[in-house]
Amino acid sequence: MARPFKARRVCSQPTVEVFGPLDQDADTRVELTLEEYETIRLIDLLDCTQEECAGQMGVARTTVQAVYNSARKKLADCLVNGRQLAIRGGNYSLCPDAGSCCGKDCGKRRCQRRRCNNKSGGDCNEDSCNIRE
Repeated sequence: MARPFKARRVCSQPTVEVFGPLDQDADTRVELTLEEYETIRLIDLLDCTQEECAGQMGVARTTVQAVYNSARKKLADCLVNGRQLAIRGGNYSLCPDAGSCCGKDCGKRRCQRRRCNNKSGGDCNEDSCNIRE
């Protein structure tokens, strides 16, 4: 019996959901799931490691590696073959702290929540973080 999929935590939904050439038919569209989008955002945009990304998403590092590889392959297909990219669907749960943990306005606090020593589950603050930037 196969193990059920664990919902991956996503902190930010895309503001734009479809990219690519405007002259292409919808049948050439490649679909990127929200968890694939999240791995690209965390690893490539916010410079998180795969381990940090895994902590942020609440999954194993090997899961992040597989999701990231799938996302990169889809992005390459879109760029090389001129296909549209649509971001939607997947098996995810939206982070309840999306505005304050690692959301799109995170800036220099990259992946701060995963570094927090605060075991009570409260907000991360200067006194409870391991690493300062």
